[in-house]
Amino acid sequence: MTDTMRPEARSPRGFIDRRARDLAAERKILAAVSEVYERYGFEALDTGAFEFADALGKFLPDADRPNEGVFALQDDDEQWMALRYDLTAPLARFAAQNWETLPKPFRRYAFGPVWRNEKPGPGRYREFVQCDADTVGSARPEADAEIIAMAVAGLEAAGLPAGSALVKINNRKLLNGLMTAAGVASEAQKLTVLRAVDKLDRLGPDGVRLLLGEGRKDESGDFTKGAGLSAAAAERVIAFTAAGAGDRTGTLAKLADVVGGSAEGDEGLAELAAIDAALSSMGVGADRAAFDPSVVRGLEYYTGAVFEAELLLQTTDEKGQPMRFGSIGGGGRYDDLVARFTGERTPATGFSFGVTRLAAALKAAGRDLAADARGPVVVLVLESERMADYMAVAGELRAAGIAAEVYLGTSGMRPQMKYADRRLSPAAVIIGGDEFAAGTVTLKDLDLGRELASGVSDNAAWRAERPGQMTVPRAELVAAVRRIVDPQP
Repeated sequence: MTDTMRPEARSPRGFIDRRARDLAAERKILAAVSEVYERYGFEALDTGAFEFADALGKFLPDADRPNEGVFALQDDDEQWMALRYDLTAPLARFAAQNWETLPKPFRRYAFGPVWRNEKPGPGRYREFVQCDADTVGSARPEADAEIIAMAVAGLEAAGLPAGSALVKINNRKLLNGLMTAAGVASEAQKLTVLRAVDKLDRLGPDGVRLLLGEGRKDESGDFTKGAGLSAAAAERVIAFTAAGAGDRTGTLAKLADVVGGSAEGDEGLAELAAIDAALSSMGVGADRAAFDPSVVRGLEYYTGAVFEAELLLQTTDEKGQPMRFGSIGGGGRYDDLVARFTGERTPATGFSFGVTRLAAALKAAGRDLAADARGPVVVLVLESERMADYMAVAGELRAAGIAAEVYLGTSGMRPQMKYADRRLSPAAVIIGGDEFAAGTVTLKDLDLGRELASGVSDNAAWRAERPGQMTVPRAELVAAVRRIVDPQP
């Protein structure tokens, strides 16, 4: 084969390779969250990677990308299929297709990869794993509250310390009532107002006030045209966004002063009051789930309650500079999605988070699940003619439920130890001629060695002490390895 015929080994943009450590962290998150969802009575559901393109709808923003934001292909029957871009659209299709036979309300959770034909960037991938939980068929605000409580419990079960994340809750109907009270006439003006509110964290009230009025000039001199609200209307919007301080009951009272009186605003207030009562009955306080009128995510999509989980901890970027981590998941009520298939409005509510992003949040919170990942115990080969004995040692460990492998390369002892270290092995089993003759095995506690090595500067002393190394009778191999692999507190 000539050089010109060899393909370059490269990954497509927006796709990443993940090794065992990252996969182990992901599995821990999914196992912990799945246990919570099932405890709440939600059943697991897995749908195929492909859906018919017309079933997915058009909720992605990248309409200028090929296939309008999805990866699509035409089947031999000339129908277009696309890789799913989230787990909610497949749920809507499944519910519509099987509605007559499903228990109603239908409560399901799902996790798996999704694909988006978007422009990749730092931390923005075209393939990633999502985890969702949804209730389809209940219009009760208590269904929203249960999803919120379950999201709180799931994030904490995954490893986020209590109080390190907050689920912020708003309601689309309150925002509609606010627009009516502020005299917003057109959809274009409404969108400009909502975009201004969405910049509250970055620009503060003064910056948002400018965007609600005539406009704002940034540090570079660029001017952003505002929504054109009157000063009084702008102050009403600012008062609405500021109503979230304090407990949920106090927030509702402040919101009633701003949007109360309109039919839609009053309906939104009543729904939030029911959510508050349900959350309180489940023991979820305002320190874990709070009403925040500044949450304006997905308003073209959501029809009622909307919520967003935010990491509260101080975090730093790769250069050590302080940064705001921001959202780690979100959801809300979407009563129109199933109707795309049936023509009948079907109430639904759910929560979704990206598993990779949650893993990053856990790392920022000091809980790097990937750091806990360990490889197998490595049985070193020092006497090639005794391979059957080494294989028997590995088999004995595996039979006892301990992951183990025999080194199958051709290198000497030092490279084998380096191999075990790169495999993140908790221990190495060393059996040479002396050990075979004496009926013993030598064990190297690699985890202890790594821990102690971080505080040792004298290599000679390190070699003399040989910390974490012990010799035990061959009959005690499994028990001794188990003490290293799974030390009891």
